[in-house]
Amino acid sequence: MIAITYVTITYQAAKVLPRTLDSVLQQDYPEITHLIIDGASTDGTLEIINDYVERSNAADNGHKVLLMSEPDNGIYDAMNKGLRSLTGDYVCFLNAGDFLPSPDTVSRITAQCTMHHAQLPAVLYGDTDIVDGEGHYLHHRRLAPPEHLTWKSFRQGMLVCHQAFYARTDFAIATPYDLQYRYSADVDWCIRIMKAAAKENVPLQNLHMVVVNYTEEGQTTLHHRESLWERYRVMEHHYGRIQTFFLHCWFVVRSLISR
Repeated sequence: MIAITYVTITYQAAKVLPRTLDSVLQQDYPEITHLIIDGASTDGTLEIINDYVERSNAADNGHKVLLMSEPDNGIYDAMNKGLRSLTGDYVCFLNAGDFLPSPDTVSRITAQCTMHHAQLPAVLYGDTDIVDGEGHYLHHRRLAPPEHLTWKSFRQGMLVCHQAFYARTDFAIATPYDLQYRYSADVDWCIRIMKAAAKENVPLQNLHMVVVNYTEEGQTTLHHRESLWERYRVMEHHYGRIQTFFLHCWFVVRSLISR
């Protein structure tokens, strides 16, 4: 069976964490490891996680839950800790407040995963629904994944949400997050993984399903301007200064036309 690892980064997340943990606990697929990297929370987050560990053990569903709680240097430093502890075939970063849409989400994902020339796809990717701070559905994500995703696809924006991007663990481990970015290292990480897959001629697979409910009030939303500037820098790095400039001119024109 294909083994999935979810990495959840937490810090003072007691308000939004339960729906994330419950959505993993309810999965009917046994080969799941849930790695929780906490930044030494003091608001009740650890109590919620410890209760989750007990409930998972009692459920006897085959899931493994691992907790690490210590100070870190931000969310991407915590994600790198997760990468250093990975097992299994695929990893997905499911952050506090985000959650899996239904109890059979992982079963459906793994059932669709297709071997290509005796190897698993480098990335499994799907669609995203946006929810509010209480977990209520708002709308489907505006940017939708293309039928055939490549590293060049992100020139049009981050077409696949970070939480809807399942990276094969060998590619993920070899691609740590670049800590020079505070808000957009996830964009850079996804591009670099897809570049590595293209170099080794390993395909990416569209799952054609909603694989995550994403909470709108994240760090990128709270630091929107800084995040946009960092994304511009990421795109310059991967796609070149001139192309990035003209693409962003088109983004502005497109937004004006769509009003």
